[in-house]
Amino acid sequence: MEIVTATAEHWTTIAQIATLSWQTGYAGILSDQQIDFMLNKAYFEQDFEGATALGNTFFLIKDEEKEAGFITLLSQEDRLRIEKLYLLPSVQGKGLGKALIDFAAEHALNNGIDVLELNVNRGNKHAYAFYIKQGFVVTETVDIPYFDYVLDDYVMQKRLRK
Repeated sequence: MEIVTATAEHWTTIAQIATLSWQTGYAGILSDQQIDFMLNKAYFEQDFEGATALGNTFFLIKDEEKEAGFITLLSQEDRLRIEKLYLLPSVQGKGLGKALIDFAAEHALNNGIDVLELNVNRGNKHAYAFYIKQGFVVTETVDIPYFDYVLDDYVMQKRLRK
């Protein structure tokens, strides 16, 4: 398993991973129309430069030499946000998600940040349970208007130092 900084050359791979992850992970939670809309907004209506313009950094994780998932990190003053964390359905349960969380924690601590933060859809019980297992706690419940949709999320945090 290897984690590498993504470049513009990886954008198509990132979009493919996100598409497969969303289609399985959000089936039955979001409508097909919302899944398509969200994927188009995030990966097909913008390029890598647009996605990274606000400070997002993408990292790919490889499993057996193949790209298997990615994490997107955004440093804020007092926290490191995990903006995205997606794995191919075929590699879930192999420890790659935990490896990405550990990578984010190390990245945060190396930059003097001791809080990881992310949003998770309240209906995504699988992802929610994973983040709880990784030591995250719910700090807020939010409903975020997003075009014709509402993102009903939990904001979750993990403190890295006591």
